[in-house]
Amino acid sequence: MSQFVRFCLVGALGFLIDAGVLQVLLRTVATNPYKARIFSFLAAASFTWFCNRHYTFRTANRASRAEWLRYIGLMALGALVNYAVYALFILTMAYARAQPWTAVATGSVAALGVNFTLSRLLYRPKSSGN
Repeated sequence: MSQFVRFCLVGALGFLIDAGVLQVLLRTVATNPYKARIFSFLAAASFTWFCNRHYTFRTANRASRAEWLRYIGLMALGALVNYAVYALFILTMAYARAQPWTAVATGSVAALGVNFTLSRLLYRPKSSGN
């Protein structure tokens, strides 16, 4: 199975976490869909970091907080694309306000290429210097 297909599978699971956490937050503790999305994104990004390092890119390096921070930092660009599309849909479409997971899905697809490229940069093999 190609690296991109594995990345897409992990991303699909990340989407389920993102949309699920968002729904739970909006139905329990948060009423603002923009603030709730920040927390659902962090939950999903943490999940995809773990799965991408072990499954997609199969790195042998030990997981660390510093690596997680680099991953989240790199994903910030994809997150900006993702969040901008999400916010645009929430702002302009009544259906997206009623079913926020549709805005999450659209934002996730829009950010897929950005996130895959940046993840490959983080987990690319180190050159031996020869």
